[in-house]
Amino acid sequence: MTPTASATVRAPAPEPTPTREAAPASAPARAANTIEPLMLDFLAYLELERGLSRNTLEAYRSDLLQFGEFLQARGLTATQASHRELAAFLSQLADGGAAGNGAAGAAANTRRAPVAASTLARKVACLRSFYRYLRREGTIEHDPTAELRGPRKPQRLPRVLSRQEVARLLEQPKGTRALALRDRALLELMYACGLRASEAVGLELADVDLEEALLRARGKGAKERIVPIGRQAVGALRVYCRNGRPALMGAAGAQTRLFLNSRGAPLTRQGLYKIVQAHARSAGLQERMSPHTLRHSFATHLLAGGCDLRSLQEMLGHADLATTQVYTHLSADRLKDAYFSAHPRAQLTR
Repeated sequence: MTPTASATVRAPAPEPTPTREAAPASAPARAANTIEPLMLDFLAYLELERGLSRNTLEAYRSDLLQFGEFLQARGLTATQASHRELAAFLSQLADGGAAGNGAAGAAANTRRAPVAASTLARKVACLRSFYRYLRREGTIEHDPTAELRGPRKPQRLPRVLSRQEVARLLEQPKGTRALALRDRALLELMYACGLRASEAVGLELADVDLEEALLRARGKGAKERIVPIGRQAVGALRVYCRNGRPALMGAAGAQTRLFLNSRGAPLTRQGLYKIVQAHARSAGLQERMSPHTLRHSFATHLLAGGCDLRSLQEMLGHADLATTQVYTHLSADRLKDAYFSAHPRAQLTR
């Protein structure tokens, strides 16, 4: 039968849209969600109010995310953690914990190697700072790190070059090409002023006064200090600024940074490390060298030459004199020399 015009045609009811269950988040993602808002506020505070370096901020970010994953596997958030969880976290790191995250790591039955005492000490410092911040902000009432104890860091003497080894290293950049002039000025300046790698690559043209032989270094926590520049370093910088730097800058446009790479851009910490390693290899010092070795050598040689500890602290930019005192170590030969030259009866037995 053909339907009349007045007949009502009922459209078929739409099929219900199947509900999709959200895929279970992985353990790392859930961990990041529980700790990340607190972590981001904390890192912003460290950067804007305390002026910590980007490297420290990255390390603290990694430490807190790792702690968040540990808590997530136990069904806890950062604000619920107690001293017990913090101690268990550090104990797991010290003994070597599961390499995976949460259940996945346990299933894989693989383990990380125990972390170094210095790394563990940094993680303790990070957690203490994080929970003190939460306590000041009123996010938690009790600081679970109040009685947290980190490992005793072994007192390692810094690796130092002799004066002869430093001279051999500084002789390596040879020739008059722009990169050789830059490398010579860079190495001379790092040894002359005891600069950290980040301070050296962060130098601006305006930070260096060659007439007065002074430079302004920006250290940890955005703290500035004035350091004298030695005669050899001043000479190397003059040649680099007159002949090397303009050639490197080329058509790249004006740059305010002192040290440039081969493309005319500011030199990076990674680039500086490669420069130091390349010249250390050519000098036969690669097993003993990092950019920080020049800073250690600067400090040790100044003390050996009679510089007082307080002045050295100022030149290195150390907030605590105890940090500078590590450089008061002396070699056995120098101890003997000091003894035999100073003790009134020493010459009788020499």
